[in-house]
Amino acid sequence: MKTAKLNNNLIHVDRLPRETFQSIYENGKKGNLHCPDCGEKVRFYIGIEKPFHFYHMNNQNKKCKDVIDAPVDNSNKNVDYKEQNGFKIPVSRSITAIKDPEIPYKKTQTVKITVPFTAENQNQPIYPFDYLNELAKSGVLLDNEQANAVSRVDGPLLVLAGAGSGKTRVLTARTAFMICERGIDPKSIMLVTFTAKAAAEMKKRLASYPNMDTRKIQQIVSGTFHSLFYRILNHHAPDKWASNKLLSKSWQRDQLIKQAGRALNLDEKEFAYDLALQQISFWKNSLISPNEVRPESSWEEQAALLYKHYEETKSAEELFDFDDMLLGCYTLLKNDPGILELYQNRFKYFLIDEFQDINKVQYQLVKMMSAKTENVCAVGDDDQSIYAFRGSNPQFLLDFNKDFHNAETVKLSNNYRSGHEIVSTANLVIAQNKVRHVKNMHAMHSSKLSPVLFYPYDEEEEATAIVTDIHEKISEGFDPLDFAILFRTNTGSRAIFERLTNSSLPFRIDMDAESFYDRFIVKSMLSFLQLALNEDDQPAIKNILPALFVKQSVMKDLMAESILKDCSLLEGLKYIKTGFAFQEAKLKKVIKVTRSIARMSPLPAIEAIEKELNFQDFLKKRGNDGNKIEKGSDDLKDLKVAAKNFPSIIELLNHADHMRAMNKEMKEFSKKNHNAITLSTIHRSKGLEYKVVYILGAVDGGLPHEYALEASRNNDYSVIEEERRLMYVAITRAMEYLYISVPERRRGRLASPSRFLSSIQKQNLY
Repeated sequence: MKTAKLNNNLIHVDRLPRETFQSIYENGKKGNLHCPDCGEKVRFYIGIEKPFHFYHMNNQNKKCKDVIDAPVDNSNKNVDYKEQNGFKIPVSRSITAIKDPEIPYKKTQTVKITVPFTAENQNQPIYPFDYLNELAKSGVLLDNEQANAVSRVDGPLLVLAGAGSGKTRVLTARTAFMICERGIDPKSIMLVTFTAKAAAEMKKRLASYPNMDTRKIQQIVSGTFHSLFYRILNHHAPDKWASNKLLSKSWQRDQLIKQAGRALNLDEKEFAYDLALQQISFWKNSLISPNEVRPESSWEEQAALLYKHYEETKSAEELFDFDDMLLGCYTLLKNDPGILELYQNRFKYFLIDEFQDINKVQYQLVKMMSAKTENVCAVGDDDQSIYAFRGSNPQFLLDFNKDFHNAETVKLSNNYRSGHEIVSTANLVIAQNKVRHVKNMHAMHSSKLSPVLFYPYDEEEEATAIVTDIHEKISEGFDPLDFAILFRTNTGSRAIFERLTNSSLPFRIDMDAESFYDRFIVKSMLSFLQLALNEDDQPAIKNILPALFVKQSVMKDLMAESILKDCSLLEGLKYIKTGFAFQEAKLKKVIKVTRSIARMSPLPAIEAIEKELNFQDFLKKRGNDGNKIEKGSDDLKDLKVAAKNFPSIIELLNHADHMRAMNKEMKEFSKKNHNAITLSTIHRSKGLEYKVVYILGAVDGGLPHEYALEASRNNDYSVIEEERRLMYVAITRAMEYLYISVPERRRGRLASPSRFLSSIQKQNLY
């Protein structure tokens, strides 16, 4: 059905302004939509692969006729609205002759696959090595490329393991081959992974291989970089590197760096300490000492000073953090040739997983330890290098053949995870990168399901369409754990988190994901709204002081003035003396502006604060405070999008409280329930796979992120290339179904489709 009645007003899908679709959908959920033919309640359908339409709530298959009324007056294309139940609703208009939509929208597209699928020979190969044939009999089959990587044991070897190519199978089969076929002592093998989970999985696999008993597996030295090199440190200097001196909790590092910050007079409410810790970690992993930092901004100058104080404080208190584990071992081996030689003689073979994610200190450790034999097998994929912010550098993988002489290269180009249609799409995207090892992945099966590009109006409609699609697929037999919804940054998940929270679908979130409404800028703005309703809200007053460029130390004066003058905390602002006339005038203005918004709806209230109190000045300062990825101005734009859905300030504030509580609840749920939809950043999804994947916000400014676009405008294309690798990683998480969302609007503004999709869209034209 294309027509329905909304509060006795006849509406037609093709005549509704697109921006009202979400409002119509919400009204349907509230029971405000009725069939114009039979009068029963109907709902508005917003999905991905079916067109927009109205359907009967209790009988989706029921067919009623669209009601035809008097002719439409097309001479006036301006649409009038009225406010109702917090939504903008178009004023009633009769409908009959339906012409082209007034606001056209893009229809869902399937990606055209021009490369035909060719099946590989699935016959079991006969290997020239007995152990490989034994592996095959036990069910561990290797293709020719994998067998080649497994059996080339001596000398440096670079294994370019593309997405879904079975690199874990290659690493474990190679380890077993070395021990069982070549007779290599397990104690001389170091197997390095990037997560403890990966190391445990490899040992579990090895236990199922022929002739691999528990004793041999236990003798292999395996683990993460941090765990392996910390063992060396702890062995040679147990007192200095005792585990009770490790800053293992994030709050411990926060406490220490804020202690250092106080010595520099850095306000906890104003300075981005979390970003400073991230920057310090980057410097340490890049082997840049405090004295070697060359700041590129005033914020980096402060971070560099903090770095120096942080290191001095740790040293004075005889503490160390995770980064020190690697740095300490690097220093130990570099300064003590005897100890270095001891380990060079002990370890003859090195297998390094996820080599594209290696940083400078890790690379130097590998080079030092393997200098005598150069028996290094580096397994990785430069197309999946996405951790530059941690100091990882794909250049180490790209330059492997230069640094390790006579190195051989094996490419694993068969993808066993995804269907041909998904692999072909991923190939199209990543081929646009210039700095990479050229490779073209080949799928081992075809799912006959082409990836889908869909074009929601904005973030709200995007979330609704995805939740609808998941409901449909679960009704067809899918399990919640089959689904993943991926996004560039955590802020991009606000709408989908809220939509899932209000659905019956179970879902999981990252443990580190904070509630959108707990973000610094969002809390600051919401605090103005809280004060408009309660002028004595003490936490709210504290939260707005940074936005007014006032130190937290004035709180004591403010509370004293409130008592002495018998006034509210908000009113007390006019009695505060800062020593600056312009600032004192602004504090008085805060009182007037905050009181003026009390009866406004949330969006106009936020815009009034932004305009009247120069909130943008605060945002610019925060934007310069080292936060390249998630700027405060982006948070404010997201808040405005959310605020449009609420008719009153109190409803928005109640919603924010509810979402904060749900965020905590979902973290607890995520620990226990694995049969749930996964909400994840693309970074966190690496190495995982799902039957159905949705990629949110594939527009310029989202993916690629705005900071990458800024870098490219300054002729630094490395950041754009990493963003394209992020898109590639997201695409290759999908096994069967892939949906890429290209919203027409993002954060309230028109958006352009991601430049990473240009090769796909160009192909669709032919």
